[in-house]
Amino acid sequence: MTRADLDKKPADVAAMFDDVARRYDLTNDILSLGQDRRWRRDVIDAVDPQPGERVLDLAAGTGTSSQPFADRGARVVPCDFSLGMLRVGKQARPALPFTAGDGTRLPFADGTFDAVTISFGLRNIVDTDAGLRELRRVTRPGGRLVVCEFSHPTWAPFRTVYIEYLMKALPSIARAVSSSPDAYVYLAESIRAWPDQAALADRITAAGWTRTKWRNLSGGIVALHHATA
Repeated sequence: MTRADLDKKPADVAAMFDDVARRYDLTNDILSLGQDRRWRRDVIDAVDPQPGERVLDLAAGTGTSSQPFADRGARVVPCDFSLGMLRVGKQARPALPFTAGDGTRLPFADGTFDAVTISFGLRNIVDTDAGLRELRRVTRPGGRLVVCEFSHPTWAPFRTVYIEYLMKALPSIARAVSSSPDAYVYLAESIRAWPDQAALADRITAAGWTRTKWRNLSGGIVALHHATA
């Protein structure tokens, strides 16, 4: 396959996710040692969807992160730019309204959603700041944003161990379980290059969001950023 580099050429990144779609959820569960399930619950609790609210789940992949919103009565729209992910998701969850869309040019009107969320996808958007602005555009005034993304462990000794796992063990495990293990080399590199918690909060605020804050999950392996439109 053509592996996406850290310049994040959209066609390459989309093709990479098309290739991993078939076993994506299983691979994530194994690589995170099951913690991805907890992180998804934390996202739902942070968004706090109410029955009838419209929620955009950007970079939704196969809809694993979207189904809990529907289960709570929200009108969730799973959106992704990988057609392979959308096809797998539609087979598994036919009731969800999967929508193809580019995070820098979302196919929705201004102020459409009560809440928008993106989990482990913001770092894969070709222009992060444009993506944050687009999410702001499609959110109604007073609506909310929740970003769940890999971040920087806060305890230095643990951070060193984590980076070793990320760069060495993760690709090795992926070779055993993923349908396209080379993609996980890119994913590991993109995580290592991602800004820390405070730097991402600054970028969210610069994109027009207010009251930006975050909390660490799993010692800072993941950070949950909240903001208001």
